[in-house]
Amino acid sequence: MGMKRADIIAQELEEAVFSGEFQDGDRLDEIKLAAQFNVSRTPIREALQKLVNSNLAEQIPRRGVFVRQPGPVELMEMFETMAETEAVCGRLAAMRISDTALAELEAANRRCKEAIEAGDTDGYYLHNERFHHIIYHQAGNAYLECEVLKLHRRLKPYRRMQLRVRGRMEQSMTEHLAVVAALRAGDATETANILRDHIAIQGEKFHHLMAGLKIGA
Repeated sequence: MGMKRADIIAQELEEAVFSGEFQDGDRLDEIKLAAQFNVSRTPIREALQKLVNSNLAEQIPRRGVFVRQPGPVELMEMFETMAETEAVCGRLAAMRISDTALAELEAANRRCKEAIEAGDTDGYYLHNERFHHIIYHQAGNAYLECEVLKLHRRLKPYRRMQLRVRGRMEQSMTEHLAVVAALRAGDATETANILRDHIAIQGEKFHHLMAGLKIGA
């Protein structure tokens, strides 16, 4: 089954926000968008809700939905939190992960590799997401899993965009292989460190992200 119409529209609207087609504070007009995408207002409403959930837009009662770009500081904080939370999941998963889950991680990595060979960024992101979700689940803490999934969803548009930086998919893939090796060895500290660095966006990675976002760093 393909992606839902609302998901496709949400992705196109994300792109428009990132490319600067929509500015911070612009109103996303349901009627105009329904005409533009040639759909009813229901999938538009759903798509806008997705943007609100990932904090790319804000719903103001009786006024509508407005683009809300997080500033560089807020984005940095979100990534820092994500990197630390991901590290905790990795540390716990190293002690608890099942052989079945390790095999699933390897399968997700194989699909990531195929996506790189096909030059398919979105395909890579999909299997990359699966890879991370397995680790969250294997941490064996339902509350932590719920919180990290929320943050993962919020950062998804930025993470997808990061993969477009030349060579980033290959680098990400190498880091994935190191994560699986550390999990297999049951090395909690090593797993946590690799995952933390994998997510963190210091220095060069942050500048690339800001340049792509058209917001001044």
